[in-house]
Amino acid sequence: MHIKMIVTVPLSKALFAAFLFVTTFLLTSPGFVLATSQHGSVTRHYKFDIRLANVTRLCHTKSMVTVNGKFPGPRIVVREGDRLLVKVVNHVPNNISLHWHGVRQLRSGWSDGPSYITQCPIQTGQSYVYNFTIVGQRGTLFWHAHFSWLRATVYGPLILLPRHNESYPFQKPYKEVPILFGEWWNADPEAVIAQALQTGGGPNVSDAYTINGFPGPLYNCSKDTYKLKVKPGKTYLLRLINAALNDELFFSIANHTLIIVEADASYIKPFESNTIILGPGQTTNVLLKTKPNYPNSTFYMLARPYFTGQGTFDNSTVAGILEYTKPNDQTNLNLPILKPVLPVINDTNFVANFSNKFLSLNSPKYPANVPKTIDKNFFFIVGLGTSPCPKNQTCQGPNNSSKFAASMNNVSFALPSIALLQQHFFGANNGFTTDFPVVPLRPFNYTGTPPNNTLVSNGTKTVVIPYNTRVQVILQDTSILGAESHPLHLHGFNFFVVGQGFGNFNASSDPAKFNLVDPVERNTVAVPSGGWVAIRFLADNPGVWLMHCHFDVHLSWGLRMAWIVEDGKLPDQKLPPPPKDLPKC
Repeated sequence: MHIKMIVTVPLSKALFAAFLFVTTFLLTSPGFVLATSQHGSVTRHYKFDIRLANVTRLCHTKSMVTVNGKFPGPRIVVREGDRLLVKVVNHVPNNISLHWHGVRQLRSGWSDGPSYITQCPIQTGQSYVYNFTIVGQRGTLFWHAHFSWLRATVYGPLILLPRHNESYPFQKPYKEVPILFGEWWNADPEAVIAQALQTGGGPNVSDAYTINGFPGPLYNCSKDTYKLKVKPGKTYLLRLINAALNDELFFSIANHTLIIVEADASYIKPFESNTIILGPGQTTNVLLKTKPNYPNSTFYMLARPYFTGQGTFDNSTVAGILEYTKPNDQTNLNLPILKPVLPVINDTNFVANFSNKFLSLNSPKYPANVPKTIDKNFFFIVGLGTSPCPKNQTCQGPNNSSKFAASMNNVSFALPSIALLQQHFFGANNGFTTDFPVVPLRPFNYTGTPPNNTLVSNGTKTVVIPYNTRVQVILQDTSILGAESHPLHLHGFNFFVVGQGFGNFNASSDPAKFNLVDPVERNTVAVPSGGWVAIRFLADNPGVWLMHCHFDVHLSWGLRMAWIVEDGKLPDQKLPPPPKDLPKC
């Protein structure tokens, strides 16, 4: 991919004012600086100041890490083909890095963002410019911190519009609205995970869920509620983003049906549902068609967790309000408010049925280029385990004699001290190995009676694959410390979900049922609780790419691994050198 340098053209004050007026609706966002154009492509400049800000929720005020003082953070809007330059300046005591979740980052791995994988974190007083181009993607993604648990407060929407003169493959909406699900912690999330890692036990849970930063009226001492005001007889595009740290969420709007049209910035065959399930890291665009006439009632928008694990979780419900604007601006007084009925907390069958409805659009314009044949096949088991408790220390993990750990193929990933991509690029492979097991070292009945030995190994292990390798990965849940759903995210690639099921994957019979025609294309997929999922992707992006559970507690416990994709032979198949301002460790 050849990136052209964009030359800034000075604008007169009048012309600049006109430009701002025309683009206000799409491009107004805190931190947006300038857009310059050449041949229809645009370079968009943002500045993100990482600052502490006082924020109050649930009658509790705390100082927390934010971008430009906003919670959630500022909206970024780009078009397919645009180049994005985001200067991040760190004014807080914490180290930080930002990840542009779901962006392919074709030959721009230095801007992917996971700390100690593609970069060392940005230290206090330092800055870094993330520089990448949106290639072949349109829809909804998001950006978030990728250091420790700073994602709890540092996240925001990343909206990818179609190219100019291109339309959506569905009805044009009257209005587009980002809906971000998150969590509120009265405590400092950094202190929460630090304590959990020290004691070896499960971390404390959040105090509330949020919609666009607001917990809503169902929590004690909650004075902030997100209200979505709509007009009758209109179609709204809701850009749903689950930015919660540790929870998959059900979402529904009372007495309204949603039409799902996109997942993880890939168009899908539209289907209807009253309820959505979103894992952390997943994004979905839905169409909301409002009632033809003013309904004389308001409607709750509710979200609450889907949970199948053994530990504690935030079993609460966040509410927003869908409110119809009354003709002639009359006030809405004493209107009844209707509640949706959400699935039960552990409704795994609903989740499976919902997930199976996602199919790629697979049209001539948006084909599903799923690899039909495979060069390398991998089988990864995922789940929880334990690590030994240090001598002369009492731990709060299983049996009060161990620490919780998480692993893939029994390897709990340890972060290196220098970023893997930096080591790989310069050939200084002294902080990792390339012997990550491609199959489980000790096979067992993965979803049956768990083994007595729950200990996991620890290391910084990677898998090396040649450029353009066609990869298949079977991700198998385990019941070692209880079966549960794991939202797995792959950096640097979209993948096709070609199959999924309950129980143990059967290599003899299950592949015959794979969908190789129109499987959904995603960047984050839930490994079903007590089941498996099969994904395929083409390794056409040189670099080092993290794959991990998007529950941050499992990430902290080591449920992650890294792919090293080697350079191809042609110049446009090689990773360019790092930028000069790449953060140092």
